[in-house]
Amino acid sequence: MPALNDLPSVLVVDASVGVKWVVDEIGSEMATALVAGRRLLVPDLFWVETANALAAKVRRSELSRAQARDAWHDLTQAPVISRPATPDSLGPALGLAQDIGHPVYDCLYLSLALAEKCCVITADKRFADVVKDHPYLADSLVLLDEVFLKNLAAC
Repeated sequence: MPALNDLPSVLVVDASVGVKWVVDEIGSEMATALVAGRRLLVPDLFWVETANALAAKVRRSELSRAQARDAWHDLTQAPVISRPATPDSLGPALGLAQDIGHPVYDCLYLSLALAEKCCVITADKRFADVVKDHPYLADSLVLLDEVFLKNLAAC
């Protein structure tokens, strides 16, 4: 497990990681550890996806409405830099979605990472599995569970 100081200083994090910052679940400690001393980038879709994830947790009775409201408030204080979804940023995401056969909304995170020359950290195993099998994208995304096991210097 490399020291946190060995991790890249710029990362793209997706909504699956962001929710772990504010809801105590498996991987929350690792997700929180990513924050210190890093520039964290997200497409503005992050906010829609995290709000949707919190609402889903309320529907499934995993959180109360008050807990979801508090989690949302805490999330809005997260030190992330949002990048707007524009036709210019969605074009590459559309191309990636076609290349890997995966939804555009996840590929928006990937296209942001490629544009910023960094990598995505995700807790979404399905997304990670699709990307890891792609010849030129495999080093652009790391599963949160593996973040301390993999040398991220290649990202």
